[in-house]
Amino acid sequence: MKNTKRSLWLTAALAGALLGAPAASAQSITLTNPILTGFYPDPSVVKVGPDYYLVTSTFSYFPGIPVFHSQDLKNWRQVGNVISRPSQMNFLGDRMTRGLFAPAIDYHNGTYYLTCTLIDRKGNFVVTAKNPAGPWSDPIWLPEVKGIDPSLFFDNDKVYVIYNSDPPDNKPLYDGHRSIKIMELDPVKLQSIGEARMLVNGGVDLSKKPVWIEAPHLLKRNGWYYLYAAEGGTSVNHTEVVFRAKSVQGPFVPYEHNPILTQRTLPPDRKNPITSAGHAQFVEGPDGQTYAIFLAVRPYEANYYNTGRETFIAPVVWKDDWPIVNTGPQGVQYSYNANYREVKQPGARPQSGNFRYTLTFEKQLDPALLFLRTHDSTLYSLSKAAGLTLKLRPETCAGLGNPAFIGKRQQHMYCTTETELNFTAKSASEKAGLVVFQDEKHYYYLCKTLADGKPVLQLLKSRPEAAEPELLAQAPLKSATGKVQLRITAAADAYGFQFSENAKTWTSLKEKVDGKFLSTQVAGGFIGCLIGMYATSSGQPTTSTAAFQWLKYAGNDPVYTPAK
Repeated sequence: MKNTKRSLWLTAALAGALLGAPAASAQSITLTNPILTGFYPDPSVVKVGPDYYLVTSTFSYFPGIPVFHSQDLKNWRQVGNVISRPSQMNFLGDRMTRGLFAPAIDYHNGTYYLTCTLIDRKGNFVVTAKNPAGPWSDPIWLPEVKGIDPSLFFDNDKVYVIYNSDPPDNKPLYDGHRSIKIMELDPVKLQSIGEARMLVNGGVDLSKKPVWIEAPHLLKRNGWYYLYAAEGGTSVNHTEVVFRAKSVQGPFVPYEHNPILTQRTLPPDRKNPITSAGHAQFVEGPDGQTYAIFLAVRPYEANYYNTGRETFIAPVVWKDDWPIVNTGPQGVQYSYNANYREVKQPGARPQSGNFRYTLTFEKQLDPALLFLRTHDSTLYSLSKAAGLTLKLRPETCAGLGNPAFIGKRQQHMYCTTETELNFTAKSASEKAGLVVFQDEKHYYYLCKTLADGKPVLQLLKSRPEAAEPELLAQAPLKSATGKVQLRITAAADAYGFQFSENAKTWTSLKEKVDGKFLSTQVAGGFIGCLIGMYATSSGQPTTSTAAFQWLKYAGNDPVYTPAK
């Protein structure tokens, strides 16, 4: 009943807001959700003059923490990566869902700051840069900041770090009992000053056992300090809540109509659902209005999704000096209209809606491509003639090392990825092809290899409790040395695997392969699927190479296709 009353109150409070209404002037823009499709979770954004810079989590992928630039909150171009050098850090030995959690970007007096957590290792750190495209500094570690999800807040001549931390006396009253703490930092050395102070214990109402208060940010407006954070855990019960105080040190009072953002009360059987919304940050738009950038997911069934947690946007309204994320009565929408001009980025690949593109490998790798755990420049070479040439490595993607793998995010439920492979296997242990990869224990591998001394194409499925993958399908190839085109298609919970030896006629190796096996629901963790160019000698020494001429990707989600 309480959720129903709150919904009715919110609908009345926001009546008259122009959400999704047709634009009334030439100065208009349609913001399409997600604004970053695919595995781009835990977004943080900062506005510097007319420019916006946005970062997201990458966990144990390398390079870490992409940096995107925009001038309209719609058109985003990746300009760099924060963790771009192995000398800054690597993630060797870590599972893919560990590594870097929840970065937060800020700007003050000509310097960009980024805080983040390297989980399971040295903890929280700060890096700085004069240009958000990089290079970013080596990390300055914050050993006294004990917790996760740090963000900075500059208040006149002082700087503070706020973060998710332990409950009082490190004695949780229940599972998920956490707190938000604040600590002052030296503005030059970025080292802690004094003791941490608790700002929030548990969440909005400790008597109701709120869980996982995290990802805090501070904002000052109209004489109030606003502390807003995620609550409920980064899944279907995810929310965003807000508190305010007259002092940065509190006491902070929760908003009586919290949460200010959630999808958890909406009908689970609604069409094209968006769920798990939270982990928000506010930013002023080009029109002077407030917007929330946050994560959410697009499941194809129940809580099954393969594209990971994605980056969304929605307008914010202020009522009685409280911010409310104005999603609309049916929750987060796939598009919002705003009255300001669109600013396109020449040469940038699209990041929202349906799109297609081809990556070539003549001079440099696209900054969005990812390695597992670290970068080794001796692993590959680029040329116009051969494309991307990978050196086979004994390491496999089932391990915790740095195999010969370079991948891109699966950005749509419905998509097609293709490549042309030039590879001659010398033994059955040598394999090269495309892998659709959720983590070390959940992947499908479409690869060229040898079986009984003859060239074949195989489809392998990882086995979570075994080192050797399972053979799902196999087909003979006409030539051991010829090129072969490979294709992986995704259609919600089903994947298809095809190949061609003449770039014209395609043969299906296996269709309707279980996609739920690759979902976050089954695999666990916090990441989404990648489609990788991958070559391995399966534990054996080798000098072989595999060349990938190009990588084509096309997304075709029905939600973005106009009804005929």
